[in-house]
Amino acid sequence: MTQAFASEESSESEALSPEEAAAAASSCSREFRANPHPVYAALRESAPVCPLSPPHGVETYLITRYDDARAALADPRLSKDMYGAIDAYHRIFGDSSIALDDNMLFSDPPKHTRLRRIVGNTFTPKRVESLRTRVQQITDELLDECQTTGPVNLLPEFCFPLPLHVICELLGVPENERKQAQEWSATVAQTGFGPEARKKLEIAEGNLRDYLVDLCARKRREPDAGLLSALVTAQDQEGSLTDHELVSTAWVLLFAGHKSTAYQIGNAVYHLLSRPEQKALALRDESAMNAAIEEIFRFETSVENSTFRHAKEDIVIRDTLIPKGALVQISITGANRDPEMFTAPNEMDVQRPNVQATHLAFGYGPHYCVGAPLARLEMQIALNTLFGRFPRMALAVAPEDARWMTVPFPAFRGLAELPVVLDPS
Repeated sequence: MTQAFASEESSESEALSPEEAAAAASSCSREFRANPHPVYAALRESAPVCPLSPPHGVETYLITRYDDARAALADPRLSKDMYGAIDAYHRIFGDSSIALDDNMLFSDPPKHTRLRRIVGNTFTPKRVESLRTRVQQITDELLDECQTTGPVNLLPEFCFPLPLHVICELLGVPENERKQAQEWSATVAQTGFGPEARKKLEIAEGNLRDYLVDLCARKRREPDAGLLSALVTAQDQEGSLTDHELVSTAWVLLFAGHKSTAYQIGNAVYHLLSRPEQKALALRDESAMNAAIEEIFRFETSVENSTFRHAKEDIVIRDTLIPKGALVQISITGANRDPEMFTAPNEMDVQRPNVQATHLAFGYGPHYCVGAPLARLEMQIALNTLFGRFPRMALAVAPEDARWMTVPFPAFRGLAELPVVLDPS
């Protein structure tokens, strides 16, 4: 089946039978993780609502077509409250994740409505826009430190530090504590299934939980201008955040607030450098680059699948019965390349019209990503500055030799490394 993963073109899906595609998605094989697009193309055609047999052993259905995905993201019958599927939750994640998942990402109305209101009242567009100058400063400082005379792995040198520093400054995480928080978060993001992996996950999540409990206590004693202090004191008509909700909200903002953006910056740099004609169009001016960013959100989003939902009742989608209690995954990557929605979906077209209004990179419905404005701000400043300073930047490897993450859990779609030469001259 290796041959089927050699290309992203939709024609490659013909090399995969429905059974092969379902088996690849179920097992999260290394070939599938390195290039999932042919599998999603095959499933869109033959099994758009596909029952899986994943390693965790919990009955799961994968949705890959755009219209189904968009509807499912807003369907109240598909619950985000994993406490309502606690047995399945334990089998997948063990016990360590529960204390960190008491937040708006893993809740339904009315709890989700209350938590979203509190976060939204503090994580405002005005607060995000106030970061613009600081984001630019951090971007410039990181690029100043990158070597220009030889290959540099842009992921650890630029793509990850930028959103990490930004979200930590937004939250109010002290500078000397950020590296450790990043290491724990990386362990959580890159851990798969199995006893050994689960033990690493438990240790990292336990350390993060203890750290955030302590940080919240410090913000309560000594408030500052950061978002975490605002959340500590936030009140709305239904009351403040509980201690568990506060720690869990801090966790999801820290984790989701830098991982997805870091991988997305890397994906954007890679695809622009791999396609000189598209890069030339994107570099015409800032507006063109900002439009290109939206197309890259569609073409190679870093958030490959939505987080788990579970069916609160029997649900039929495209003649497939999803039984009550089953888990549901929504393939953002698969939906964003659906030919029924996007013309020539396997081609990156930085001039594609109306893409910002249609791609699902930030989700859809009540759980639309609250951090979307910040992610866009960081992407725009990062890419405009990077290509503005190093217009001749080039990949240090052939595009086909780039290594993508193959961790057996498709939370993020991103490169394992991004070797570039900033100034080939």
